[in-house]
Amino acid sequence: MRPGLTIGEFAQITRLSVRTLRRYHERGLLEPAVVDPDSGYRYYTSEQIPAAQVIHRLRELDMPLREVREVMDATDPDARASLVAAHLSRLESELDRTGMAVTSLRRLLRPEPGRLDVELRSAPPMTVAAVGETVDQARVLEWYDTAMDELDAALAGRRVTGPPGGRYAGELFTDGRGDVLIYRPITEPPAVGRVRPVILPAVELAVTVHPGPHDDIDVTYGRLGAYVTDHALVVDGPVHETYLVGPRDDPDPDSWRTEVGWPIFRVSPA
Repeated sequence: MRPGLTIGEFAQITRLSVRTLRRYHERGLLEPAVVDPDSGYRYYTSEQIPAAQVIHRLRELDMPLREVREVMDATDPDARASLVAAHLSRLESELDRTGMAVTSLRRLLRPEPGRLDVELRSAPPMTVAAVGETVDQARVLEWYDTAMDELDAALAGRRVTGPPGGRYAGELFTDGRGDVLIYRPITEPPAVGRVRPVILPAVELAVTVHPGPHDDIDVTYGRLGAYVTDHALVVDGPVHETYLVGPRDDPDPDSWRTEVGWPIFRVSPA
């Protein structure tokens, strides 16, 4: 009697190729139940089918082999669930980034982009309650959410005087890490936790409004930059964003309106 399913039979049942099963054996991820010492033939048991199917699903979700091994070696169901949940969370973030890239690319490939309305504006000094930190570009969205939650909690019951906004240093985009300041305008800002009073200085801005979700806001940034260049203006300082309508106002992304402002000064003709 042969000792179990041949590698070919096991491959058919589990839909894992023979080559993949050999690689999993070499990596110690899914070892055959028996290896014939004379022929080297690999044999598997029916009890190994569920494990092979789990591995197959995890690999379909692009989980690295090292992490798959950790999941398969985990004997505690909660620990196993935690490992899978962590990977799924990373996948969701990657899907979000992919969706943003696709949306941006589609807008860039439009043959005739719509008209860009730009306003040159002198913004006076403004008193705000703010949270500021040096942040890695990869975690700006996560950081923004926690900062806004802190601002909302600190200003609960107080009268704010305008929509929330942010200031993003150029190094955030050029070096992948830079200063970010998230704020809400208020006459008498409190000092609570990371929230502190800040007076934003007066500034000259080239301003346009980005409609809808932020998936393709980089296109608006680029078009505003082209306008600044074409009109002999020079960017001078951090990018300004004002969230006229955002997810805290309306859950429908199509209703969102984000004002993008670049601090500028005019280049005098030679």
